[in-house]
Amino acid sequence: MLQKILENIGLTEKEAKIYLAMIELGETVVSAIANKAGVNRVTTYDSVDKLTQKGFATKRKTGKKLLFTAVDPQIISLDFRARARDLRKSIPDFKRLKGEMPRPEVRYFEGLSGIKQMYLDTLSSKTEILNYSDSEGIRHHWPDHDEEYVKARVKKKIYLRGICPNDEHGMKVRSQDWDCHREIRLIPKDQYDFSNEINIYDNKVAIISYDKTLVGILIENASIANTQRAIFKMAWQFAR
Repeated sequence: MLQKILENIGLTEKEAKIYLAMIELGETVVSAIANKAGVNRVTTYDSVDKLTQKGFATKRKTGKKLLFTAVDPQIISLDFRARARDLRKSIPDFKRLKGEMPRPEVRYFEGLSGIKQMYLDTLSSKTEILNYSDSEGIRHHWPDHDEEYVKARVKKKIYLRGICPNDEHGMKVRSQDWDCHREIRLIPKDQYDFSNEINIYDNKVAIISYDKTLVGILIENASIANTQRAIFKMAWQFAR
């Protein structure tokens, strides 16, 4: 039964016999292993080398002798579990290789020029833009945001639905909805104080941080975009 178990995890019949012989003998030379396993010495040398490569045996040299020892089965079991765990974690990567899961394309942007590139990408949108934003944040870093971007979006007739904090900046932006081809809904600033911006459009999610260093991440993936779109719709029902 033990030999069959070893064969089921990838050892050949001879390798399994030799490993079992090594378990019984402890650290020893190849000739003793060959006698115990009932395998000729040349084949045993080859099999012991392969067992060493597979992590089933170790070797050390003492004087002119080369001694081999079987690795404890419990250690081998832990190693197999770790390998199985790594394999499970890698399944999405294998699926991507097969074309079953498209790999998300992620791009990073820095500084105002990089953020402007991200906004420029939204102007190619075939869908409405769903937006969470701090109305003041982008205008603080980009004072001409309305002149340079909003007007371009209106000209292209790309509609925007947005959720932003209910403060003086949010109310001012909402008051201009009709002229800016959008609808803004406000949420309590003391409960939901946004410090960045998210734009969801087509198969993309653009995330912009307005900290001291302007940074942005643009993720292109249909599944991620659709999930974020669904979350936005829930938030939209709550906002007023």
